Amino acid sequence: MSQDALHTTARLYLCTDARKDRGDFEDFVDAAFAGGVDIIQLRDKSLEAAEELELLEVLHKVAQRHGRLWAVNDRADIASLSGAPVFHIGQKDIPLDAARNFLGKGAVIGLSTHSPEQVDAAIAASPGRRGLDYFCVGPVWATPTKPGRSAVGLDLVRYADQAIRRPEADGTGKVDGVVPWFAIGGIDLGNVEQVVEAGARRIVVVRAITDADDPADAARALLAALDAAES
Repeated sequence: MSQDALHTTARLYLCTDARKDRGDFEDFVDAAFAGGVDIIQLRDKSLEAAEELELLEVLHKVAQRHGRLWAVNDRADIASLSGAPVFHIGQKDIPLDAARNFLGKGAVIGLSTHSPEQVDAAIAASPGRRGLDYFCVGPVWATPTKPGRSAVGLDLVRYADQAIRRPEADGTGKVDGVVPWFAIGGIDLGNVEQVVEAGARRIVVVRAITDADDPADAARALLAALDAAES
C-alpha cells in the first residue's frame, strides 16, 4: 500500500503495544495485516528508544511483506530514524509545522482531535496548506488505553462528518475531499455500526484486535462490519 492509499482505501487502523507480556509481536502484526488491517501503529510509552527502533524494524519488514503501512507515535526522531511512512501526533506533542519541517514532505502525518475546534483546525491544516494528511476523532467511548481522557461521544463524529462536507472546506463539498479522518476510542464489533451511522468510514481500534484470540479473524470481522454498516 502506498502512502497515497491512506487517502483512498485505508479504513482499518490498528494501534498496538509491544506485546511484551505475550512475546508475539511479529506474529501478531503479521496476522493483523493478513486479516486486512491497513495501518499498524506501535504505541507503547514503556519502550526505550533502542527497543522501539528494534520493534519498528520488525514492523517495517512485516508491513513491506504485506504491502501495508506502519506508523510511529509521538516521537519525530524515532519516526525519522526508522524511516516510518506515517507519523502520528497528539494535541500536546510536537507541533504539526515542526513535525513537517523535521520529517519533510514525504511523511504522512496524522493528528488526534477531541473537540469541534480541533476538528476545524485539522481540516484547515489539510494538504496544500500546512500539510496534515489525516486526523482522528475521539475517544468516542472511554478506553483504558487513554486513561484520563474523557469520551467525546458520537456527537463529535457527527460534527466531523458535517464539517468535512462543508463547501468551503475544499470548494467542492466532497466527502474526504480535504483530509481523511478516522473515529477512534473503544470501537469494536458491538458498536462499529453506530460509528458508521454517525458518519465515520474509517476506524482506529486497539483492544478489538489486540485482545482477540485470532487477530486475523478479528480484523476480517471488523471490515465486514464496516461493509455491512455502510450498505
